[in-house]
Amino acid sequence: MYLIPMLLLSFSMAIVICHVLWQFAKPHHPNLPPLIFHWIPVFGSALQYGTDPIQFFSKCREKHGNVFTFILFGRRMTVALGAKGNHFVTGGKLAEVSAEAAYTDLTTPVFGKDVVFDVPNHVLMEQKRFVKFGLSVENFRAYVGLIEKEVRDYLATDPSFSAYRSTKREEWGSFDVLKSLQELTIFTASRTLQGEEVRSSLNKSFAGLYNDLDGGFTPLNLLFPNLPLPSNRRRDQAQKAMSEFYIRILAERKSTNASHDMLSALATQSYKDGTPLTDQQIAHIMIALLMAGQHTSSATASWALLHLAHRPDVAQALFDEQTKYFSSPDGSLRPITYDELRELPLLDSIIRETLRLHPPIHSIMRKVVKNMTVPGSLTSPSRDINYVIPKGDFILSSPALSQIDPTIWKDSLTWDPYRWSDPEGVASQASKSYDDATGEKIDYGFGIISKGTESPYQPFGAGRHRCIGEQFAYLQLGVILVTMVRHLEMKLDGPFPSTNFHTLIPMPGSPRVISYKRRAPFVA
Repeated sequence: MYLIPMLLLSFSMAIVICHVLWQFAKPHHPNLPPLIFHWIPVFGSALQYGTDPIQFFSKCREKHGNVFTFILFGRRMTVALGAKGNHFVTGGKLAEVSAEAAYTDLTTPVFGKDVVFDVPNHVLMEQKRFVKFGLSVENFRAYVGLIEKEVRDYLATDPSFSAYRSTKREEWGSFDVLKSLQELTIFTASRTLQGEEVRSSLNKSFAGLYNDLDGGFTPLNLLFPNLPLPSNRRRDQAQKAMSEFYIRILAERKSTNASHDMLSALATQSYKDGTPLTDQQIAHIMIALLMAGQHTSSATASWALLHLAHRPDVAQALFDEQTKYFSSPDGSLRPITYDELRELPLLDSIIRETLRLHPPIHSIMRKVVKNMTVPGSLTSPSRDINYVIPKGDFILSSPALSQIDPTIWKDSLTWDPYRWSDPEGVASQASKSYDDATGEKIDYGFGIISKGTESPYQPFGAGRHRCIGEQFAYLQLGVILVTMVRHLEMKLDGPFPSTNFHTLIPMPGSPRVISYKRRAPFVA
């Protein structure tokens, strides 16, 4: 009865023992980075990396330095750490590295064909230019009021905020910050970028399609995109249905010539050779904007509110900043505007500091398409032989680690937005090397941007793959945070949540409940 399980166990143990002995016995080629020891073949270091990549990278660096290789489900992943490691990966030449080859298995089934990482890099750069055309300052000015209204409507209707609507001003309530911010970010993004048709459909069938599509946006699908799972079947059906949804809207708009949102902006764009974007490509770009932006913004907004609830003194200072800039003669706070929002230094610092401690992406990945030599400055100038990363391997950088490097940042694990107001501080210098206003600039095909590849601070990536929605993200986050702080006093009753790395975008773990009451005096 127990013979077969015992035989399987013995066989498995024999494989593990042989694999361990092979790792010790196999001579290590001096041209290859050190390989991290792992017990299970193929599986490699997946458990350690998937549970806490920052701790895993830190321990590996202590033993092997800034460059090392680990196995992830049969793939060889070479990690390059620090600001120079960031530059090595995000500043890699197209002839040597490919983001498209690294990410297409994850993104193409969700976003759709012929967009983002399913096209050659030069086509992707043109598509980013099309999106940038729709992210105009004129549109941003109109978006501020729309986002503020969405937040206020949410507070006025969502069941979690019944205490806010209570006639008892001192009544306390609570809300799950991640759940609320996931809903708020998709409401605000759809109201602004996606258009009225999408926003009005969120409480109907579209919401179900979004959830099914979101089920395919997982770390597992980054490695195994076509597993015969029910979630993947729902993903594929939802992708097709959402594409058809956008194409129907486009057809209706062509007859009415209405709206001035991203969907309409894309409909006017053509490639350099004169070929217009197809309706299907427009639909797939809209899906990409919705999916990618919602995850990153909801995570960042959740972390920011958790820190403000944990630090009521900073939340009060943020409210006081608003009274300084937005007070009306009757004592109320007038509506915010885009230009004034950009002039709130503490708000800007809060967003930057939250992105420093909780960047949306902890690892940036590229596939090596031509043997790459690792610069000696990344390892040790005294090495006689430079490492070479073979074609077919993957390289990773980790801005999440360089952004908490204690040799760079004072009290690196402490959330301190005031570090960004020191003009001579490390944070300000990192910002200068990353922001559009300063630093080395380059046009990759979608407009001049700050290169930013050598900065230790890269919350939106860097180089040719720097996030095109960065400015919209600052706008969306800023209006949400300002409006929430205007209306609510918040506190964190329990411990500050740890990070859940099991999701594609690192999210706050449980518990993540914020207690609140209506701010007094009430702001109309």
